[in-house]
Amino acid sequence: MTKEKMQADPPTPYKIPDPEEFTRNVLKAYEDGGRAVTQFLDRSDTQLTPFSAASEMTRATETVSAIYTRWMSDPAKFAQAQAELVGSYAELWNRTMQRMLGIEPEPVIEPAPTDNRFRDPEWSKNPYFDFVKQAYLLTTKWAEDNLAQTEGLDEAGRQKAEFYFRLLTSAFSPSNFPATNPEVMRETLTTNGRNLVEGVNLLLRDLEGSGDLMRISQTDATAFEVGRNLATTPGKVVFQNELLQLIQYSPTTDKVREMPILMVPPWINKYYVLDLTPQKSFIKYVVDQGFTVFVISWVNPGAELADVTFEDYMTEGLLTAADAVHRETGLEQCNVLGYCVGGTLLGTTLAWLAARGETPFNAVTFLTTQVDFSKAGDLLLFTEDQQLEDLELVMQERGFLDGSRMANVFNMMRPRDLIWPYVVNNYMLGRKPFPFDLLYWNQDSTRIAAACHAFYLREFYNENKLAKGRLEIGGVKLDLSKVNIPIFTIATRDDHIAPAESVYIGARMFGGPVQFVLAGSGHIAGVINPPDKVKYQYWTLKSMKPKKLEDWIAKAEEHPGSWWPYWIEWLHGQSGNWTLPREPGETLGVIESAPGSFVRRSN
Repeated sequence: MTKEKMQADPPTPYKIPDPEEFTRNVLKAYEDGGRAVTQFLDRSDTQLTPFSAASEMTRATETVSAIYTRWMSDPAKFAQAQAELVGSYAELWNRTMQRMLGIEPEPVIEPAPTDNRFRDPEWSKNPYFDFVKQAYLLTTKWAEDNLAQTEGLDEAGRQKAEFYFRLLTSAFSPSNFPATNPEVMRETLTTNGRNLVEGVNLLLRDLEGSGDLMRISQTDATAFEVGRNLATTPGKVVFQNELLQLIQYSPTTDKVREMPILMVPPWINKYYVLDLTPQKSFIKYVVDQGFTVFVISWVNPGAELADVTFEDYMTEGLLTAADAVHRETGLEQCNVLGYCVGGTLLGTTLAWLAARGETPFNAVTFLTTQVDFSKAGDLLLFTEDQQLEDLELVMQERGFLDGSRMANVFNMMRPRDLIWPYVVNNYMLGRKPFPFDLLYWNQDSTRIAAACHAFYLREFYNENKLAKGRLEIGGVKLDLSKVNIPIFTIATRDDHIAPAESVYIGARMFGGPVQFVLAGSGHIAGVINPPDKVKYQYWTLKSMKPKKLEDWIAKAEEHPGSWWPYWIEWLHGQSGNWTLPREPGETLGVIESAPGSFVRRSN
C-alpha cells in the first residue's frame, strides 16, 4: 500500500453513536451471556468425554507442553529461536512506528491468499489491527517452523503435534476476539452493541438445539427441508428392512442402459448428499443420462440396534439391497457405487465375495474411499487406543455414537474454516448464517450403531487389517487383490477425511483394471461438482503404475470443470445395451415415495 493511498483512504474512526443505548445493550448481552455460560458449563463439552472440546483442548495442551519440554532440552538452540522471534517483533514495531509517521513500509509478514480471516480492509489499513495481525502471524510461523525442526519425533508424533498446534493457533487468532477484530468492533459501535445482544440470542438458541455437544449453526436450517427443496428427485421406496430403505428413481429418458446402478452412501451421514437441490443432485444427473438408479437410505439407529455389526451392514445391508435390485430388474448383476465409508463397506464386501467366488456386481465406482488407512491423515489421531477405549465406553452405555461427536471431529480437523468463522459471524456479529445446502446436510447428522462403529475404527483405522490381508468377515479372510472387476475411483485433492494419497494407495491394491481420477477441492465439494458450475478441475491418467500419487499427478492430464461427464462415459461402457425405461416397484411394489421416512428421522 502506497503512502498516497494511506492518506486518501485513512483508517475508519471508531465512535459510539449513542452511548446510552450502547451501555444498555452491552449490559443486556452481559446478562444473557451469563445464562449462556451457565448452560455451556453444564454440557459435556466442558467434560473430558471423547471428542468434546474440553477433551481435545486438554490433549492439545499436553502435546504442546511436551514439545516445549523438547525445545527446552537444548537451551542454547531455544534461546536462539527466542531471539529470532524477538527480532521479528522488534522489526514489526519499527515498521509500525514508521506507519505512524506517515511512511508506508512493506509488511513483515502477510497472510496466505487463502486465509479469509483477514479479508477486512481494516486489517491492513489500521496500524493497530495490522500490528495485531502481523504479531499473530509471526508467532504462529515461528511455532510452526520450530516444530518442523524439532528432533526426535516420529511421523505419528509430528502429525499429532502439527494437528494440535493448528487447533490452538486457530483458537487464538485475533480475528476470534471482539477487541482485536475490526469488523466486530465496527459492527458493535455502529449498532450500539445490538450485534452482541443478537449474538448471545443465537448462542442460546444453538445451546438449546444441541445434543450432548455444542453444535454451532453453520447455515440457516429454516431454509431447507428434506423432500421440499432437498432430496426431491422423483422415486419410490421399493424395499426396506431394519437397516435401510431402498429407493428406485423414476426414469426421465426414453431409453435406459440395461445395467442398473446401486449407490451406497456412508451410514455416518444421510444419503441425500447425493441428491441435494435439483441443480446439485448427482442422482438426478445420473438418471438424466439414461441410467436406472437405486440408492440405499440407511436407518438412523437407536439403542435397539446397538449390537448390529459391520458384517450385518454388509449382509443385511449392502448385499440385501443388491439382491432387491436384482429381483426388481430381473438381472443377476448390477453396477455399484460406494461413497466414503459406504465405499469402505463396498470394498470389504467385494473382497468377501471374491473369496467365495460370487459376482453380483458388474463394475464398481468408489468416491473418496479408503481401503488402506496407513495414510488416513488426522483422523488417525482420534483412533488411538486410549481414545477408542473411552469412546467404546460411551457407545456401550448408549448403544450408539451421537452424530455430533463425529461432526466435532470433522470440524476440529479444519477449525479455521468450520468453527471460528461461524463463532465470529453468529455470536459476535450477531448474524444468522447464510443458507447453504451442503452445510445443512452436514449438520443433519445421524447416530452410528455401537458395535459396527467400534469394529470399523479398530479393524480399519487402528489396525488397518483389510490392507494388510488380516481382516476376516464371517470366517473368510479377505484379499483385495482377488477383486478383478472394473473399478473407477475418485479422490479429491484437498480431502481432509479421505486424503488423496490414502485413496490412491488403496486403489492400487485391487487386482482388476482401475481407472483413477483426481478431482479438485475436498471431500464433499469435489464430489458434488455439477458440470454447469465449471468449478474446480480433475486429472486423468490411464496408468496406475506410479507407486506414489505425486508421480501419478506429474504424468496426469488436467481437465477443466466437473469429472461427472468423464465418469458417465466410463459408466456407459460398463452398462450394456439400451432398453426400455423401468418404473419404480414394477416387481417389488411401492412402499412410499422418495425420499422415504428413514432419512427424515432426526437425532
